[in-house]
Amino acid sequence: FPSHDKMFNIIETTACLGETIKTVRKKQKLTQAQLVASCGVGVRFIQELEGGKESCHLGKTLTVLQALGLTVYTTDSDVESH
Repeated sequence: FPSHDKMFNIIETTACLGETIKTVRKKQKLTQAQLVASCGVGVRFIQELEGGKESCHLGKTLTVLQALGLTVYTTDSDVESH
């Protein structure tokens, strides 16, 4: 499970996910073309993903997240945390 010294973003929409990806990419000083080269997806896919397109391919999205060093966690709001 994630450590307490990392920042967390709650992602509830595709627009929020896209904005997070864009922010992290820019923080890492990567262009869209450089990100494309590192994860093997097309520029159009990155543009659509960062734009919050709802129908982006999940597998490719996870590849982009991994290339940026981002990890996805899920929580169940019905389960108490320890």
